[in-house]
Amino acid sequence: MLRVITINLNGIRSAERKGFFAWMSAQNADIVCLQELKAQHADLTADMLAPAGYQGFFHCAEKKGYSGVGLYCRRAPDRVVEGLGNAEFDAEGRYIQADFGTLSVVSLYLPSGSSSEERQAAKYRFMDIFLPHMQSLIDSGREVIVCGDWNIAHREADLKNWKSNQKNSGFLPEERAWLTRLFDEVGWVDVYRSLHPDTTDACYTWWSNRGQAWAKNVGWRLDYQIATPGTALTAKTCAVYKDERFSDHAPLTVDYAITP
Repeated sequence: MLRVITINLNGIRSAERKGFFAWMSAQNADIVCLQELKAQHADLTADMLAPAGYQGFFHCAEKKGYSGVGLYCRRAPDRVVEGLGNAEFDAEGRYIQADFGTLSVVSLYLPSGSSSEERQAAKYRFMDIFLPHMQSLIDSGREVIVCGDWNIAHREADLKNWKSNQKNSGFLPEERAWLTRLFDEVGWVDVYRSLHPDTTDACYTWWSNRGQAWAKNVGWRLDYQIATPGTALTAKTCAVYKDERFSDHAPLTVDYAITP
């Protein structure tokens, strides 16, 4: 069994103070995908760089206190790839990939466009380069799991207030159509939805810090594990952990019936 966890930490140092690493050590995960580190390598303590039983790999943003992705791996990867080869987005630390034999696991932090029109334009630029990249991954013949904060809720069932958010970043028609292309045309599988096709409020992985969103479970499903079809078929269980809060996002755990 291969257990993969993905979580946007909204700051690795903040998540540590909230007990993330104690929780992680009890999860028996093979790979943990992290997003939004908000730290440079120099900011990471020894325990953050290599928690007990794991090796850490990180692609930090050049800007301090911003973005950044990472992977904790129980087994040493054969190869680690940092970035997409795009100067604009590699400077923001949005992609890291670990290869294990014929399997690749990616930690992805797709840009948010909610702060300004300029950032929404950047989000669209990223989507324009990332769809061909996802096509090339699936064409490679490798088994791949792309984990992370995609900053898009795909369907009406993926957020509480879908009617009032149709003109807001994260639920725009163009963004949702892009995910549909990824699934229906390119051939990727949304693992959570393959196991829980009809879930609504139990699926949320992010809650705004405004208006008691967490207390009222006014959430969005923004965090996904998206896999090649062969790997997706092996997914046995999928769960969002909400008993503790390490971030404004919740961890998403999937167990795959493949050898780690």
